[in-house]
Amino acid sequence: MKAMLFAAGMGTRLKPHTNTLPKAMVKVGNKTLLEWNIAYLKHYGISQVVVNVHHHAQKLIDFIDANKGFGSEIIISDETDDLLETGGGLKKAAPFFEGEPCYVVMNVDVVTNLNLSRLIANHEAHQPLATLAITKRSSTRRLLFDSHYHLCGWENTATGEQKIARTSQEPLQAFAFTGIQVVSGKIWENAPFEGKFSMIDVYLHHARNFNIVGHDHTGDLFWDVGKPDTLQAVNEWFAGQGT
Repeated sequence: MKAMLFAAGMGTRLKPHTNTLPKAMVKVGNKTLLEWNIAYLKHYGISQVVVNVHHHAQKLIDFIDANKGFGSEIIISDETDDLLETGGGLKKAAPFFEGEPCYVVMNVDVVTNLNLSRLIANHEAHQPLATLAITKRSSTRRLLFDSHYHLCGWENTATGEQKIARTSQEPLQAFAFTGIQVVSGKIWENAPFEGKFSMIDVYLHHARNFNIVGHDHTGDLFWDVGKPDTLQAVNEWFAGQGT
C-alpha cells in the first residue's frame, strides 16, 4: 500500500516556528513531524509515500534527500507555484496511486497512536469510496454521520454554516475529522473538481450517492499539532514519557 502526507501548507497557525521552516520540519519530542509520520506509516508496512511541498519547499526537499527519505521511498509532489489545498493536492498526486485499490492519506501535522491496520481493514471490509478517521473531541468544524457511520454532512459551529449531503431519518452524530483517511482508487470518478479545492467537498459530493464512512477511534492518543499551544502540550507529554 502507498500513502500521501499533506505537507505543503503554510503553517500559519504555527508561527513563529514556521517563519523559517516548513511545518513538516517542526520538532515534536526529538523528531520532526515528517519523521514521526514516515516512521508511523512504515510501522504499518507503508514505505512508498508522496509528500507535497510548497512553503519553504526546497528546505523540505533537501531535508528528505539528506536523510535518504528516512528509509522510505519519498516522491515529491511540487506545489511551489500554486498551493492546491487538500483535494487539489491529492488529485495532482493521483498518477502515483494509479492501479492501487486504495491508499492512505494524512496530514503531516498530526501525531497519533491510531491503529492504522484497523482503519485499513475497516475500509477493505466495507469498500466505501473513503474511510475517515474521526473522534469525539472539541472542534468547531465537524463531520455529521448517521448511526451506521455514513457521512451525511458537515458543520461549522462557530459560523452556524451547515452542509447536508445525505438525508437521514435519525439524529446525526457529530465527530471531528483527524485528517487521516483511506481513499479508494475510484475517488476521482464522477468528481467534477479541478484546481484548488478541499477533500471535504469531494467527500460531501460523493456522499449523495456513495458511502463515505467514519472510523471512530475516540480514546486513542491524538494531537493536531497546528498551534504553538498544542505543540507545547504534546512536547510536554513526550518529555514526561522520556521521549
